[in-house]
Amino acid sequence: MQHHETPGTQPPSWRLVIPLKPLSRAKSRLAAHADDAQRPGLALAFAQDTVSAALACTAVAGVAVVTDDARAAAELSALGARIVPDTPSGGLNAALVHGAAAVRAEAPGAPVAALNADLPALRPGELARVLAAAAAHPRAFLADAAGTGTTLLSARPPHALAPHFGERSRARHLASGAVELTLRDVPGARQDVDTADDLRAALALGVGGYSAAAAARTLLAMQATSYTYDPDTRSGSVLLDDGTPLPFDAPAFDAGGLRLLRPGQRVRIEVEGEGDTRRVTLVTLQTL
Repeated sequence: MQHHETPGTQPPSWRLVIPLKPLSRAKSRLAAHADDAQRPGLALAFAQDTVSAALACTAVAGVAVVTDDARAAAELSALGARIVPDTPSGGLNAALVHGAAAVRAEAPGAPVAALNADLPALRPGELARVLAAAAAHPRAFLADAAGTGTTLLSARPPHALAPHFGERSRARHLASGAVELTLRDVPGARQDVDTADDLRAALALGVGGYSAAAAARTLLAMQATSYTYDPDTRSGSVLLDDGTPLPFDAPAFDAGGLRLLRPGQRVRIEVEGEGDTRRVTLVTLQTL
């Protein structure tokens, strides 16, 4: 069922559970825009900004991150998160059940919410509004920006979290009896990041410092295919892996140290700006 919410009084002190897979396997759908050496840093930055926003939220009493990644554990623990080893190693939902049990063992009377680790534009105030709305229901959830997934699932005691995250989780959480929260003013709480378009949308909302720095190093270094090239002007265009054409000028070509470019060659480009202001600042041959 769906339920339109108007946040009311301050909710009780929430415990959040944030699952994070090993960084080496995270954000595989960004592979066309960030190589295997860069994606772990991007995934970690998302988690750092998510945890930072959660810990800064006045409705949150604690954050538990379920992970077996040593690097992530060290960095997120330094921010103030509790680290819960992913003992089940059974995937996302098993990790959340395990994390919720660990939290409830420490605070039996606390409401618990599962939160995605990839919400770099999350604001503490947004999260407070979501949790205030969730406090009115035994179980509730917030759909993602695409309207098919879930970014937050809550459960008040004595109810179990009963997570059904994964592909098309919104429908599964509805079917499980959780109430959908239809708040309209929490874009950062809905904007998770799986693809380059998702990250651009999050950047447009305004991401935290960790993600802003990581995006500057990764998303803007993309793989593409040479499409056109004029040797007289040393300018041309490339096709991004999603089919989007992007022109480049002589300074971008010269910056890559190239002498010639043939259509169909795989290249690596660096880009500045967003949307209509995007411009290629470097073109070089992709190396294996």
